[in-house]
Amino acid sequence: MPEEATSLPYDRRLRDWMRAQRAAISIAVLAIGFVLTILALGDFIPPLAASEPFTTINTVTSTPAANYNLVFVILGPILVIIGGYLVGLYFHARRRFEHLMLTKSKAEFLRNIPELEELLWDLTPRDQVRYEQRLSELRLRR
Repeated sequence: MPEEATSLPYDRRLRDWMRAQRAAISIAVLAIGFVLTILALGDFIPPLAASEPFTTINTVTSTPAANYNLVFVILGPILVIIGGYLVGLYFHARRRFEHLMLTKSKAEFLRNIPELEELLWDLTPRDQVRYEQRLSELRLRR
């Protein structure tokens, strides 16, 4: 009797998708943080609050029941810091990984295997496949 192909659980598929889309997610977090910070500045800085796009936006976000601009003041800079860290971490790891993968020397590649494996935590599954292919090209076991 053939075994049925079981699909991965939802949380595992979500983690795999988020890992594959790491660069886009980190850039989106940074962009959302910038937008929220700009909206907060548009409410609390008088010259900006009087300009056209912010007068319309502030009527929607600053109602008598709730002032969402106060949330933007807190959440915006936090998201900018987190997004900036994630973007910097990803692109630094990407640049270092590409440099180490282009190494022609087998000895140098062997010296850098621990660093490569550490960098793979910050990169996508495609990069892990490239790393495994490179190991097989150099006839190394891991």
